[in-house]
Amino acid sequence: MTSAINPNNIDGAYPVAGQDNNSQGFRDNFTNTKTNFQAAAEEITDLQNKVVLKAALTGSALDNNLNNNTIYAVNLNDVSTTRTAVTATSGAVSINYATGQYQTINTTGSITLAFTNFPAAGFYGCVRLAITVNNTGYTVSLPAAVSQGLTGLQGYSAGTITFGTTGTYVFDFASSDGGSTVTITDVSRPLNVYTYPLYLTGSEDLASAAAASLNITTSYFSTGGAETATLAAGADGQVKVFAMAADSGDMVITVTNAGWKTSGTGTITFNDIGDACTLLYTNSKWYCIGNNGCAFA
Repeated sequence: MTSAINPNNIDGAYPVAGQDNNSQGFRDNFTNTKTNFQAAAEEITDLQNKVVLKAALTGSALDNNLNNNTIYAVNLNDVSTTRTAVTATSGAVSINYATGQYQTINTTGSITLAFTNFPAAGFYGCVRLAITVNNTGYTVSLPAAVSQGLTGLQGYSAGTITFGTTGTYVFDFASSDGGSTVTITDVSRPLNVYTYPLYLTGSEDLASAAAASLNITTSYFSTGGAETATLAAGADGQVKVFAMAADSGDMVITVTNAGWKTSGTGTITFNDIGDACTLLYTNSKWYCIGNNGCAFA
């Protein structure tokens, strides 16, 4: 903007010392001075209402709301984001983008997420959500808008994420169409789908009479006598590995939706140390894709 203040309309040489001076000159200087003061007041008020400030002006509160106006050619350094703790910890949990781009939830039960106030369509927004899971029975259900980034997402099936262990899990939720389509990224764990190399992480010591975990790839066991276990139906594309680490009796695992049966359950018997097999769940059945010494019935 061009300032309306005009210092050149003030006659600094008037009045002239040692002679009579026309009073009109005084009036002209006073009028022009008043006009300049008025222009200065208006411009300062305009600046106070619009500029970005390092600190609040005396007698006012700091408010650097840019109202979605564009800034560009910016070199940012030492930038932080406010951490916002979500008060709801179970049931329906609404994540309001406008309250901050880093939010935390300390769960006390399963939660169902919803998102509000993403930037308008045509503008990109991303909120990072850190979810502390205090019980492996707790799940996170996603809204239908979260439709991108789901391939390979650990623990994901039919709109719900399950967790094999307690801990804090961090996800990014991003949208550029006002929240109609949201992409999820798990930033704290690797994906289940890789190119090369392939790592099948996580294992459990499967106890006698226990149900094998569907959240962990490998179940191993050391029998102290004849033992049994079970494997429930899995999710399409899921891989499950069983291995006998020590043998003091057979382990018989009853498998739901066994692919080697016409229908119903089947069994896998492990009777020697080193017996192991790999199963793949597809077309609603567990199929054996690798076997070392196990008997299927």
